[in-house]
Amino acid sequence: MDFDAVLIAPRRAASIAAGHWQDRTISDYLAACVRERPDATALTALSIERQQVTRFTWRELARMADRVALGLSRLGIVTGDVVSCQLPNGWHLSVLYLACARLGAVLNPVMPIFRERELSFMLAHAQSKVVVVPKMFRGFDHAHMLRGLRDALPALRHVVAVDGDGGDDDSDSFEALLSGPLWEDDADAAAILLGSRPGPDDVTQLIYTSGTTGEPKGVMHTANTLFSNIVAYAGRLHLTGDDVVLMASPMAHQTGFMYGLMMPVMLGAHAVLQDIWDPARAAALIREQGVTFTMGSTPFLTDLARVVAESGTPVPSLRTFLCAGAPIPGALVERARSALGATIVSAWGMSENGAVTTTLPDDPDTRASTTDGCPLPGVELRVVDGADADLPAGQTGRLLVRACSNFGGYLKRPHLNSTDADGWFDTGDLARLDAHGYLRIAGRSKDVIIRGGENIPVLEVETLLYRHPAVAQVAIVAYPDARLGERACAFVVPRPGQSIDMAGMVDWLRQQKMALQYIPEKLVVRDALPATPAGKIQKFRLREMLLGEDG
Repeated sequence: MDFDAVLIAPRRAASIAAGHWQDRTISDYLAACVRERPDATALTALSIERQQVTRFTWRELARMADRVALGLSRLGIVTGDVVSCQLPNGWHLSVLYLACARLGAVLNPVMPIFRERELSFMLAHAQSKVVVVPKMFRGFDHAHMLRGLRDALPALRHVVAVDGDGGDDDSDSFEALLSGPLWEDDADAAAILLGSRPGPDDVTQLIYTSGTTGEPKGVMHTANTLFSNIVAYAGRLHLTGDDVVLMASPMAHQTGFMYGLMMPVMLGAHAVLQDIWDPARAAALIREQGVTFTMGSTPFLTDLARVVAESGTPVPSLRTFLCAGAPIPGALVERARSALGATIVSAWGMSENGAVTTTLPDDPDTRASTTDGCPLPGVELRVVDGADADLPAGQTGRLLVRACSNFGGYLKRPHLNSTDADGWFDTGDLARLDAHGYLRIAGRSKDVIIRGGENIPVLEVETLLYRHPAVAQVAIVAYPDARLGERACAFVVPRPGQSIDMAGMVDWLRQQKMALQYIPEKLVVRDALPATPAGKIQKFRLREMLLGEDG
């Protein structure tokens, strides 16, 4: 595969000079862990489905990475090849990335919930040569699904199944091909491993955007772009090798991949992985393993705080919970702080650059519920108007980011890189900065609704509707109108046993003193809303629904 990561070279000299790019790869960090703490626990992986716990020391983890790397080479994987995986959180995913990094192969993690539609696009676009899947996960046969896709994927040579048995499902076993044979003892092992190491500016990860606005794009990252973010992130949160990091958020997303897989290796910290979200089991893991740090989206924080409060059993080791993905309600921050005894940190980021902003650990709690934080070291922000002129504090405009961690570009789509000659990346988000430099995301730029020349504050209207006692989920999108150009439609999922109608919605918003022209003029009640695997509502699909109804 030829990777067109055109955004790397132009900023290399400045990034090196500033100290943001340190030219270290994941293999360099792993080697340091083996030298400095070979017998310390590196990884504890809990499989809830199998009720199985697997542990590795740093020495064992490095040896297994070598073994799997050599197994991949026996399957024909060489520098620049893409290895995809559809694995839940667990040791197989961590080892697979470390193995790919040994060979200069590029890991493409995809979510376990993806099916034929998503996979056929991603695997073809990435030209994946090997795909590693669980034979069965949550009652679904992934190996069988991949077998059905093989004819349409000419680049795909092997489907490797964890706990697979080969034969009937036309897949090969991970255990038989990769983790079982003592490949590292072969005579040519050292030559292969030493001759294949990638450089820090080579593409090491290919991760697809979650598709809230349409077809996913393949985001290319290097060791330098990823670690420049992770180093700054860990420094801000005062994380060290003495910390224990719990990751239950999917490692097929940047959240899990960067901060559950890569960050512990960079720090030399103990990583604890959980494959299926179970808040009671997570609370038990925190107590059993002495977890000090974890992160996830708002539902993870809500669930964990609830089970800890209800059980009456504290989690005294937990120092920090970083919450990202959606604004955190103030009441949740208060409940979580009280139940967990931990600092609640708010953050915002993207697949293209990792975490961009976080609140500070010593910020007042209100910052976590009213802002998405301030820029990490190595990150610059601009909020601009339609003419790219900077807007003053408090005004909402398009958010641009220039960061040491900005991606290398979109695979095979450099025309979509949205990055100007000065390195400013247009995030596609609307945001505002306060007088202290703290960010607040106000929605996607494509979600703007202009009704009769008046911009409707979509996020503000959604926030007010979320406060309605009958509303579990809400999304507001535009639909065309001949006279006004656009009008607003609210899609609502009611809480169990509750209901809401148009009159009730309007009355509620009027009670909240919402301007009449901002109140949605259409209500659609649904049992569920289309969403990405990360839980982000796909508003483009809602707009398609409305157009279909009109048609």
